[in-house]
Amino acid sequence: MATPKAKVSKSRRDKRRAQFTARSKAAVTTICPNCGEPTLSHRACRHCGQYRGRVVTKKSANG
Repeated sequence: MATPKAKVSKSRRDKRRAQFTARSKAAVTTICPNCGEPTLSHRACRHCGQYRGRVVTKKSANG
């Protein structure tokens, strides 16, 4: 079994793990049933402010 030649610092270890997580997860998008815009799953729509048929955030008239 391989053994490390030197201690890997917490900073170096965490940087390596952060890179793996960023590459392995892709953003999952769905289509909003209200306005048809693509939105992230399990999030309120940024365009119309609805989530699961309910108004969660109020959007201004400017957009």
